[in-house]
Amino acid sequence: MTKNNPNTASCQDEFDPNSLSVTQALKQISDQIKPLSSFEQLALRDALGRVLAKDVLSTINVPAFTNSAMDGYALRFEDMHNPLNLIGTAYAGKPYENSVLNGECIRIMTGAPLPKGTDTVIMQEHVTKNEEKITIEAAHQSSHKKGQNIRQYGEDLKLGETALAKGTKLKAADIGLIASLGIAEVTVCRKIRVAFFSTGDELRSIGETLEEGQIYDSNRYTLFSMLKCFGVEIIDMGIIKDEPKSIRLAFEVASKNADVLITTGGVSVGDADYVKQTLAELGTVNFWKIAMKPGKPLAVGAIGDAIFFGLPGNPVSAMVTFYQFVQPALRQLLGQEQTSNTTIQLKCISNLKKRPGRMDFQRGIIFTDENGNFCVKTTGNQGSHVLSSMCQANCFIVLSQESGNIEAGSLVEVQPFHGLM
Repeated sequence: MTKNNPNTASCQDEFDPNSLSVTQALKQISDQIKPLSSFEQLALRDALGRVLAKDVLSTINVPAFTNSAMDGYALRFEDMHNPLNLIGTAYAGKPYENSVLNGECIRIMTGAPLPKGTDTVIMQEHVTKNEEKITIEAAHQSSHKKGQNIRQYGEDLKLGETALAKGTKLKAADIGLIASLGIAEVTVCRKIRVAFFSTGDELRSIGETLEEGQIYDSNRYTLFSMLKCFGVEIIDMGIIKDEPKSIRLAFEVASKNADVLITTGGVSVGDADYVKQTLAELGTVNFWKIAMKPGKPLAVGAIGDAIFFGLPGNPVSAMVTFYQFVQPALRQLLGQEQTSNTTIQLKCISNLKKRPGRMDFQRGIIFTDENGNFCVKTTGNQGSHVLSSMCQANCFIVLSQESGNIEAGSLVEVQPFHGLM
């Protein structure tokens, strides 16, 4: 490998004309990805967190019958100003079978079918009962409307209507909705297979004794955890030596067994950084520098059918680039419609240091001030080696490529960790 060119832009440079913007990089990655086409059938209880490969169509009308939304009295709306004869009770699962005539009403429970001849339910708290007669209290009569407190037949879902669309990541409420349709199994995308390894002769696994100049490999543990949260099939290939032959073999094995290959370290301009070189020999390098901080040396490409992400070796940089680039790509592979990370605007109470030239993802803490308003503040030291900053943070403060220093009290874009991790 050639020696470093003194004119080559380094990771410390704020402006590098050869670096892609974050937006450009996301676009290039998105253009490269084709969603997985294979799927599997799963029992409903095993489908939480999985992504639908097909639309779920309603097998019934929901509700299947018009019913009461609360405990009360079912009657004709035009009769509500008169005393009414109470002629029976309707229960959930045990409807009142006869018709209700003028001047009559029935006691009705939540979920019970609405009896024939009635069109309105009055809550029991607005009714005075005297033996077998009821009167709607005068103080409440003007507030009532025809058809109130009734769940209409098919108002939630019609037979054959799309209940949940392809690409939906199933939440607890989605599982409940599918169960309410009587559906026992769903068709979901198969899990993405992700292989990953760390590179670096200085790295040692947990349990080994550290010698001078050596460090424990934390990146594989954070990567494993981030991938596990996402629900992929994980292939942990361990630590690979910083030598072309070993890295080449690892690439060849991973590309045959995985949809995505992720490495950490070995993608900058050092003499022993062989990852990018090997990627260029075996596959394609789409780009390898991003105008962002932390995380400038990010290599993206492909080996065969496997998408490749070469993340930086610094632990914070590896995490930031995973969330900003790898995770959206994983969502797109699963056919999810929403792939970008959500941002909100909050007042920042801290002064933030920033030079124009790179988009900055600073670690922040969202909190509520004494007035109950959400604000954000910095975690402090923003070094890409300070992994504790990620432990303290619950968000990224996203500063545009063009922005400079931020004064306390300014509005900033904030990317909450909820939904990312």
